[in-house]
Amino acid sequence: MTTTEPGAAEAPEHLDTDTTFAALGIDQDLVDVLEAAGITSPFPIQALSIPDAMAGRDVTGKAKTGSGKTLAFGLPIVQMIHKAKPGRPHALVLVPTRELANQVAEDLRPLIEARDLRLIAVYGGAPMGKQIDAFKRGVEIVVATPGRLIDLMERKVVSLADIEIVAIDEADQMADMGFLPQVRRIMRTVEGEHQTMLYSATLDGQVGSLIRAYMENPIEHEVVSTTETVETMEHRFLKVHYMDKAKVAAAIAETAERTLMFVRTKHGCDRVAADLRDLGVNAQAIHGDLPQRKRERALSRFAEGTSPVLVATNVAARGLHVEGVDIVVHYDPPDDPKTYLHRSGRTARAGESGLVVTLVEWDQVNEVIRIQKQAGLNIPIVKMFSNDERLADLTAWEPPEEEAPFRASTARPLGRRRRRRL
Repeated sequence: MTTTEPGAAEAPEHLDTDTTFAALGIDQDLVDVLEAAGITSPFPIQALSIPDAMAGRDVTGKAKTGSGKTLAFGLPIVQMIHKAKPGRPHALVLVPTRELANQVAEDLRPLIEARDLRLIAVYGGAPMGKQIDAFKRGVEIVVATPGRLIDLMERKVVSLADIEIVAIDEADQMADMGFLPQVRRIMRTVEGEHQTMLYSATLDGQVGSLIRAYMENPIEHEVVSTTETVETMEHRFLKVHYMDKAKVAAAIAETAERTLMFVRTKHGCDRVAADLRDLGVNAQAIHGDLPQRKRERALSRFAEGTSPVLVATNVAARGLHVEGVDIVVHYDPPDDPKTYLHRSGRTARAGESGLVVTLVEWDQVNEVIRIQKQAGLNIPIVKMFSNDERLADLTAWEPPEEEAPFRASTARPLGRRRRRRL
């Protein structure tokens, strides 16, 4: 059994690091690439974990989505790997969703190109022929969802015999989606000595069992938060009538450049996007039943700003990285506080401000109050119709404190259990 090394490092969530990437051991050519992209100083999780990763140690990183985990494992990988033989990559990054696979690949590609190395993102729903051809030519880094990687391994397209570094990103989402058996199968196939890095919002439960099974004396780094809800978020809860709901959502979206709306079902996702378009809002839908090319096109339009509203199921609640999401709208309230936090985390990333709005129908009030309490929130649920002038600037409007659903002292912030050493 492996254990986390005593004295694991922690840092405040909004620590302003006074170090540089060069001081962390990153080579100047890669520093130049970062600076060209406007990245001049490391985030806390990067400052904490990169030196140990560069030293070849197994590393776990605990931090929220949007805290800079991709470069925390990506920079050491790019700096330390070398040219690979066809079909025998040197680095593997496992991710839970195809969207995250593409985003990790996009983040690392400028660094890879600076080193004349090769990277491929592999996931289901994309043509396997192109992925097979890429492996035949040779790639150094594979960013993969577990299912597609296993398919390629069974076809003898790719061997993990030469893997030197493994990074597991969003490990808790892997567990939530039932992917850990596939992850374990892949990890058993990685031969010889190798370094493993694991990054996740939580490190206990099933993720802890993964750490114990496949990591050697990992050094744990944690970016701690004084609150489970991001401090730069503004939260609003609006009590709406179901016949007026789409109009309220449209009015909110018209006040922002990018609005991300979450719904419960795939059918609801298509319906809400269509309703918003009927109201003159350029909205796209993204969910698991859409062909990959349509998902990528919708995400690209949203990221570019040509389609300012993206309506999504929970498939996009984790791992979706789009800069500048101004407003997150819980069109359908989430089922639990954990989902509320994951969805809400698409805005107010990396210290930016953001607005989170939950639309609450008459028969949903009690359930939403329960979620508020468990998430450490205590915010009035205020009745509002689509012609309400307050919708024009919900950030400036402050809900009346006297209408808060319960005393603040009764709210139990999510995740306050004592952290257990693994």
